[in-house]
Amino acid sequence: MNATVLITGGTGLVGTRLTQLLQEKGYTVTHLSRSVSGNEKVKTYQWNIEQQQLDSEALTGVDYIIHLAGAGIADKRWTDQRKELILKSRTESTRLLQKSIAKLGEHSIKAFISASAVGYYGIDTGDAWMTEESLSGDGFAAEVTRQWEVAVDEISELNLRVVKIRIGIVLSEKGGALPKIMQPIKLGAGAPLGRGGQYMSWIHIDDLCRLFIFALEQSTMKGVYNGVAPHPATNQELTKKTADVLNKPLFLPNVPAFALKLLLGEMSQVVTGGNRVDNKKTEEAGFEFKYAELQPALVDLLK
Repeated sequence: MNATVLITGGTGLVGTRLTQLLQEKGYTVTHLSRSVSGNEKVKTYQWNIEQQQLDSEALTGVDYIIHLAGAGIADKRWTDQRKELILKSRTESTRLLQKSIAKLGEHSIKAFISASAVGYYGIDTGDAWMTEESLSGDGFAAEVTRQWEVAVDEISELNLRVVKIRIGIVLSEKGGALPKIMQPIKLGAGAPLGRGGQYMSWIHIDDLCRLFIFALEQSTMKGVYNGVAPHPATNQELTKKTADVLNKPLFLPNVPAFALKLLLGEMSQVVTGGNRVDNKKTEEAGFEFKYAELQPALVDLLK
């Protein structure tokens, strides 16, 4: 497989693992980044999203683009400045890619696979199953995801096959939600957050990366797919199973939602809300999950 895949956000949690898996399959991987890294295994091209500039050589000979770039939604408190960065890092980066591809005229790009997020469905959708056809919800995360997907849809006007993967909570021992859940558990202070019954639609990082590769290779895949494992867990289940795998007790009461709001501000929605997201469309496309159940996923990551 000597096709070339250009990844934006390639040095992030998902991008790093995805790069490894693509290279193992024989793909040539290049990155588009704000700064050129010292990674000898990956050729890195520069772009500047604020100035809408992109190294024109970055798109030469590229067969596929995987677009992961975007400021982390749960990394820092949501000040007005941070909110603007979260939105623009997604929409403006997508528009820069769209403009740059349009400018090329002739090109070799066959498909554009973009990250999206289950935050599209809203702050807290309770026990209702969310499918790709469900309406977009309310709240900041939903607004960001909506605008992001609109920008991605503009790329399909360039006669490219476009796939959007609405990503759930990515489970990895190297970053994201899991280390944050593990830290208090290891200290004997683990507890479910808020009411604990909110659904967390999760996916093992390797399954997510495999899904991006699957979407790239399956020419029949188009449009939006939920990137979540088949069995969403409640916050309480996820906390309890993590504690079980770590052989740690859980005896503290739930952390109340108001305390989380004091601590995290508006961003507390990310942990006190949740969505029960359906993945039938993804499985019907032919994708097979290696980690369909939470327990084996956690054992793989934490043992």
